[in-house]
Amino acid sequence: MVQHEDTSARWFIYTSITFFLVTISIGFIMAIKFVYPEFLGGIASLSFGRIRPMHTNGVLFGWLLAANMGLAYYVVPRLCGTKLFSEKLGMATLAIWVIVILGAVVTFGMGITQAREYLELSMVLDILVTIAWVMFAVNIFATIAKRKHEQMYVSLWYIMGTLLWTALLWIVGNLPVYSGVNDANVNWWFGHNAVGLIFTPMGVALAYYFIPKSTKNPLYSHKLSLIGFWTIAFLYIWTGAHHIIFGPIPTWLQTVAILFSISLLIPVWTVIANFFGTLKGKWVQGNYVVKFLLSGTVFYLLTCLQGPMHSLRSVNQIISKTDWIVGHAHMAVFGGFSFFAIAGIYYALPNIVKRPIFSDRLAEWHFWLSFVGFLGFSISLWVGGFLQGLQWMDHTIAFLDTVRAMKPYYVVRLFSGILMLTGQFIFAYNIYKTVRAEAPEVKAAVA
Repeated sequence: MVQHEDTSARWFIYTSITFFLVTISIGFIMAIKFVYPEFLGGIASLSFGRIRPMHTNGVLFGWLLAANMGLAYYVVPRLCGTKLFSEKLGMATLAIWVIVILGAVVTFGMGITQAREYLELSMVLDILVTIAWVMFAVNIFATIAKRKHEQMYVSLWYIMGTLLWTALLWIVGNLPVYSGVNDANVNWWFGHNAVGLIFTPMGVALAYYFIPKSTKNPLYSHKLSLIGFWTIAFLYIWTGAHHIIFGPIPTWLQTVAILFSISLLIPVWTVIANFFGTLKGKWVQGNYVVKFLLSGTVFYLLTCLQGPMHSLRSVNQIISKTDWIVGHAHMAVFGGFSFFAIAGIYYALPNIVKRPIFSDRLAEWHFWLSFVGFLGFSISLWVGGFLQGLQWMDHTIAFLDTVRAMKPYYVVRLFSGILMLTGQFIFAYNIYKTVRAEAPEVKAAVA
């Protein structure tokens, strides 16, 4: 039996949780500013324009992608029946990743940014991300190359796809050769595909591994899993232009983006049918790991129903650029893929450190605070954002009046954020106590 070291997996997970606490705290400060605009107003580095990219990039790269990388270091060797190719390479990758995240905090705080949404990192940090991703890809591909199991489970396909798609998106998105409308088009080609071809396939890969593991149910359909993989590979990349419908881009390009956006219902339903089919029988009696996976599946379904509908011109003209979109984006990143990552950490880390989770009760509290808090967060922005869009279309209403009308919804988001923030601190405390606890064999020896 293979004895896995899991050094890289463990430290990537520790690091991701640390950055999660920092970046979600920054998000909470932003929520306060929507209700009390003067909050921390005298500190330039904490102005909204500077902490917003800290929050988005911190959540995407510092928390979620780092957690996914750590969990990939855990999952891939086990699916291949071999050790990770190089733990030293994994730790070197983590060192560069930490430098990137800390560098982002410093540069954003100083107001240094490329002013392109989700592509704000400076060129030096872009290069470091590229180096780290190449190192990560080499480690994963080399591990798969020396696998002991001939057949590759679908999670490996999704992880390999993520490695290739991320490289393509990152390089093309960061080329300093675009201007004007072309720059906007490429920006949103990257922005939408960052969710669809980086976080979606990696999140789905982890769910495909941890749902059968945590429920002890066999995968519902291997064939559906492969249909989902190949359809998302061919369909997702052409959808980015639906972010600039009614913008200064050709109508035919907008229509193409709409058609491909609607076509995404195909891979979505294959994934959802597979997840629900595998979760069958464990919906009620499942523990907190299953609860996170089940809720993440539901949130992923809602996200992917909203997305194609947003692309329709009749819907887009109402909700585009409103707070509805903020709720939608958080549904994907927090409600869907963060829930998958959290479930993976709750399952994997006790196996890595070889001791049970410190407190099942705290883990249940973490789930319910995150779940209820996020429902309040997202619903307040969906309802408020939709009404906001209708007000924008009514030219008799002044813009500032539409801003004032959003305050009750921002208050609900703020209080919901308190629940979400509290849940993540409970999560970090539970993980910390689990790691610091004595291993069972040590306790036995002392006794």
